[in-house]
Amino acid sequence: MKLLTETWSRITPQSISYEAMTGIIAVYFGLVLNFPIIRKIYQLSTEGHVLFSLTPAILLSGCFMVIFSIFAFRFVYKPAMIVLILSSSAAMYAMLQYNVILDYSMIENIFETNSGEAISYLSINSVGYVLVFGILPSVWVYRTNIANQASLSKALFRRVGFVVLGLAVIGVMVLFFYKDYASVGRNNQYLNKMIIPAHIYNTAKYINQRFFSEKLTFNPIGQDAQLVPVANGKPTLMVLVVGETARAQNMAYNGYQRNTNPYTENLGIIALQDVSSCGTATAHSLPCMFSNLTRNDYSRKAADAQNNVLDVIKAAGVEVTWFDNDGGDKAVGARINKIDISPSENNPLCDGLSCYDEILIEKLTQKLQQDTQASAASGKGLANQFIALHTIGSHGPTYWQRYPADKASFTPACSRSDIENCSDQEIINVYDNTIAYTDFVLAQTIKVLEQYQDKYNVALVYLSDHGESLGESGMYLHGTPYSIAPSQQTHVPWLMWLPQDYTQAKGVDRECLVEHAQTASYSHDNLFHSLLGLYGVNTSVRDAALDMTSRCKLN
Repeated sequence: MKLLTETWSRITPQSISYEAMTGIIAVYFGLVLNFPIIRKIYQLSTEGHVLFSLTPAILLSGCFMVIFSIFAFRFVYKPAMIVLILSSSAAMYAMLQYNVILDYSMIENIFETNSGEAISYLSINSVGYVLVFGILPSVWVYRTNIANQASLSKALFRRVGFVVLGLAVIGVMVLFFYKDYASVGRNNQYLNKMIIPAHIYNTAKYINQRFFSEKLTFNPIGQDAQLVPVANGKPTLMVLVVGETARAQNMAYNGYQRNTNPYTENLGIIALQDVSSCGTATAHSLPCMFSNLTRNDYSRKAADAQNNVLDVIKAAGVEVTWFDNDGGDKAVGARINKIDISPSENNPLCDGLSCYDEILIEKLTQKLQQDTQASAASGKGLANQFIALHTIGSHGPTYWQRYPADKASFTPACSRSDIENCSDQEIINVYDNTIAYTDFVLAQTIKVLEQYQDKYNVALVYLSDHGESLGESGMYLHGTPYSIAPSQQTHVPWLMWLPQDYTQAKGVDRECLVEHAQTASYSHDNLFHSLLGLYGVNTSVRDAALDMTSRCKLN
């Protein structure tokens, strides 16, 4: 203990100026905490430009010398620097280990992550990174005494001189390497999003837009919605299973060599082959896919200010229910009957942090039994129903916690949250187990629906919100900016179970849907309009060009 105290005293100066402290922190950010972007620029540098690849640390240090000088005032400086260092150490870990970029959409996803999901990212590695690169430097900043200048004029002179020095460093780098930076920046515009601590700006932007900016006037679209009468007179029961982090590449239905769909393979599933997501993270994709806004026109602010497809279906007189097992609906179910499943409830399918998706089947079964009993007791007919099941699906990095042990089809499987320390095959195995388990959940859901075919026209639709990277090109998880996101994060599975009597009742040619599923390209843009077409809802907000049933009508 005495040795530790003496060592700390030696590395902690008795007194240091604001300029010296700022210079040290600026170099620390430029050389250490921004190692991810330094490495990326080095990888992008062409042969013969080795000298240029060594300059980003110098340029960034100069920039931070100027920027951090803004905070160099008593009562502000140390708290600001400590917050920057701590959050930046976590950002560096995320970028180095998972190759993610903390742009606005990723910050949005982080803020809207539930506690159970957040805990899943904790590991010895992540804690170690924050300790070494965040906590220890922060303690040094906190313990170091910053000397005040004897006079204001002298302090101002030193501050101006320090800023001029920072600008000079920037000027020299720009003077000699402007063409190199212009070339790399022009061809890789995402690089500016990799600078740490740009996440602070995106965090402030998110907080401002979410809590302080003026909301748009709500537009209740689709109030003219009406159900199309069905010939057999039965009410409709459609279940929409909202997938989580499932990528089409690992679905047997989409050409994957492994049979990850063993439970539904003989149930007549229609699998769309080419489907792209609206975003690469739940906070973006979920409200987008349920809105009538296209990916190019989408904004969360606009989506929240109007009805989504669930509201439109409800306006047609349908009972709409949302069961959530993924920690949040992102306001999609704000105006319908929404039931959040608590992972702490007394159920063997839950462990206090999350629940297996089989619990959704339990909730669905209970609801349908109660509705049937209530209908029999009251003498009233069964209502038209639309039920959404929001699954936790394949959400990482704790993939092994998404399925029971007896549903592990592929081994050995990665069973740790710091997945970068697992082999590629172990990661693929554990992920494929989540896909196969989702297939089991779909099969069991269909089995429940089949029990009610005599009472309802029943159907099931499954669509994932986004995909996942499993180490391809060094990338893991999801949330990469869409412009540079790999197909593994944007190519998603869309499955439909539509019995022949259902499509006949709705006036849709099932074989036509099967044919187009193999040849046509779809996206989340189609969901709003296709759900209306598949359920049989007429409304002025349905765009026939985006409704997959429009080209497959029987009459």
